[in-house]
This record gives sequence, C-alpha cells and structure tokens, in this order.
Amino acid sequence: MNDHPADPAVDPVETMWEGRYITVRRRGPWEYVGRARGIGAAVILAIDDGHVLLVEQYRVPMQARCLELPAGLVGDETDDEPVEVAAARELEEETGYRADHVASLGRFASSPGMVSETFMLVRATGLVRVSDGGGVAGEDIVVHRVPLTQIAQFVDAARVAGTVIDVKLLLLLGAGLLVD
Repeated sequence: MNDHPADPAVDPVETMWEGRYITVRRRGPWEYVGRARGIGAAVILAIDDGHVLLVEQYRVPMQARCLELPAGLVGDETDDEPVEVAAARELEEETGYRADHVASLGRFASSPGMVSETFMLVRATGLVRVSDGGGVAGEDIVVHRVPLTQIAQFVDAARVAGTVIDVKLLLLLGAGLLVD
C-alpha cells in the first residue's frame, strides 16, 4: 500500500510522454494515463422502443473484439464542442441512428486508479435509422439492436464467444448480477 498519496501542493504533474490523443503522467509516486489537449469522451445509452444499441469492434489494446455502448471523443477536432452535439454525431456515425433528443446523465470514471479520463454518459432517445452506421473507414463497427429483456443473455453469449465486454455494460446488467 502506498503511504504517500500525491499532494498537489508538493508533487507537480510531470508529463512523461504525450501523443495526439493520450498522455502518460506522473504526480508523486502515481503514474497514470489521460487524454491529451483537453479531449473528453461521451458514452451513449441509446434506447429505442425497448431495445438498446450496442457496438462491437476490434480494439487494439485488448487485441480482441469488444462489445460496448456507442461512444466517441469530444473536442478532438472542434474546440468547445458541446457533449450532446458530439454524442449525437458519434451515435449516427457508429450506429446509423439519429437521435431526436440527447440528455446528459452525468460524469463517470471507468478506471480511476489508472486513468484520469472521465466520460459523460448521455441518453439518446427519439431514434430514427438514417444509415447502416459502422463508423469511419477502418473502424469496422458491427451494430447490435438488443431487446432490453434479452441483454443479459446477449452479453453472456458474446463473452462466451470470446468478445471482451466493456465495463460500462454493467449499467444494463445491474441488479441481475446481484442474484445467484
């Protein structure tokens, strides 16, 4: 156990490496990764007529396909971009669905002991399919429209097939994980 937590008054942040999208930093004894240039992230809970939209794509760090909620970067190409605007754009790009309404549900962290990145969770409603989705060139995103009543079985089948499951899908599994 570390007896010396980082003290902002004593331990300045040191950037050890910086790329286009991420930085590796150290403050005191803590090393962590964060987004570069003030870039943020939006994760989209898109609900359509009792179904949720999920995306599946290959993720290089995991060396596997991953099942996730649609998501994207905020402010990577446009400064001061509102989260709701970025989320709507990413939802359409990845899934082919356009949202009539996007509302923020709050800021969350998925691995706060190692990564300083947080994400804004948004709910997208009033969905209309306008294209096939699939992301931009090279993303090879597969879109899944899953009945909420079958989400646990769908996620379990994906896991058994070797797909890595993003921790944010726990939102959809919720209380089902608490019972034996």
